[in-house]
Amino acid sequence: MRAKMRLMGFNAETIKPLNEEAAAELGAELLGEATIFMVACGCLVLEYSRQKTQQRRKEGEQLATWDAMRDEVDHLALVLEALQAQVQAAPPPGALEELQAQMREVRAQLCVQDLPPAPQAEPTPEDEGLPDPGLGQD
Repeated sequence: MRAKMRLMGFNAETIKPLNEEAAAELGAELLGEATIFMVACGCLVLEYSRQKTQQRRKEGEQLATWDAMRDEVDHLALVLEALQAQVQAAPPPGALEELQAQMREVRAQLCVQDLPPAPQAEPTPEDEGLPDPGLGQD
C-alpha cells in the first residue's frame, strides 16, 4: 500500500496498516496486474521481433530483385554493345549499292568479252580437246 501511495504522490508514512484480508486482496490484484503487464510486454517484444524479421526478409527479396535487374541490365548493355559493333562493322547501304553497281559493270564487260568476234561455227569440245566450259571447270 505504501508503494502504491508513493506512486500516486501521497505521503506514505501516514498510512495505517491494512487488515489481513484487505492486504491479501490488494496483493492478488497487484500480482494479477503484474502478470498481465508482463504478458503484454512479451507480446510487444514478440511482435517487434516478428516485424523486424519480416522487414529483413522483404529487404532481402528486394535486394535480390534489384541484383537480378542489375544483372539483366548489364547483360542487355553487353548485347547492345555487340549489336552496335555489328552495325558499325557492316558496310553502309550506299557502299553496298556501289558494290552492286560495280558487279554489274564487271559482268557487262565480261559478257562483251565473251561474245564471239564473227559468226563462225563453234567448235565442239571434243574437236579441240578442251574441257567443256559449261561443266564449271576453270
